[in-house]
Amino acid sequence: MASTLTHADPFVVAGAELRSRLFLGTGKYPSEDVQLAALEASGCEIVTVTLRRVDLDAPAKRTIFDTIDWSHYRVLPNTAGCKTADEAVRIAHLARSMGLSDWIKLEIIPDPRYLFPDPEETLKAARVLVGDGFKVLPYINADPVLALRLQEIGTVTVMPLGSAIGSGQGLQTLEQIRIIVEQATVPVVVDAGIGVPSDAALAMELGADAVLVNTAVALAKNPPLMAEAIGQGVEAGRKAYLAGRVAMQREARPSSPTEGVSRRS
Repeated sequence: MASTLTHADPFVVAGAELRSRLFLGTGKYPSEDVQLAALEASGCEIVTVTLRRVDLDAPAKRTIFDTIDWSHYRVLPNTAGCKTADEAVRIAHLARSMGLSDWIKLEIIPDPRYLFPDPEETLKAARVLVGDGFKVLPYINADPVLALRLQEIGTVTVMPLGSAIGSGQGLQTLEQIRIIVEQATVPVVVDAGIGVPSDAALAMELGADAVLVNTAVALAKNPPLMAEAIGQGVEAGRKAYLAGRVAMQREARPSSPTEGVSRRS
């Protein structure tokens, strides 16, 4: 998506400059054609792929790796579906052995009902994967302390949730995200819960570097149109953050000057 910024605003993750601050997931779309149209409309570059949903035992079976033009997008393998650190580490190494990437979205969710990430297992897996040379992008609860720990061990982003994954509830963790952004030494990518473009814009207005969206686009009535709208929300929110919002006041302030105005007697 073309930017009209009047100055340079590079977005760099693990030394790679990216053209878009919107990451898009690939699950839940009603068809391949709709999925591809949404990716194109979004203007995204990073596309997440869950390896556990790919049937690696049937090499002749058509998969997402056959449908997407990977010369146009950067694949981000995802460990979604893993319940332990050991599982996530194995999936990450499988992705690298397939020649996909040494970037890995680390997602460890043991609870099938509420789908919150496991902080202890995430930190454990991140230590191993960073030590093995992976560029780790960990999905976490909006926990400022955990975010700091992950940065300290060498993850290339932190990815706090805005609200429960797939819920479309928007930013329920706004204050925690604000603290994470304030303390961040790596890019902050808000992941999960974004339902509409205004949610994405708010995340960016807080100072997040990017957002990751899947359900809000894939399950929209018109996924390509929603993808385009969320992409525009991301861009608008980033510009607003860079511009610097006006300070909030407790009382009304006139927008027109009050000095030097003639008054009829």
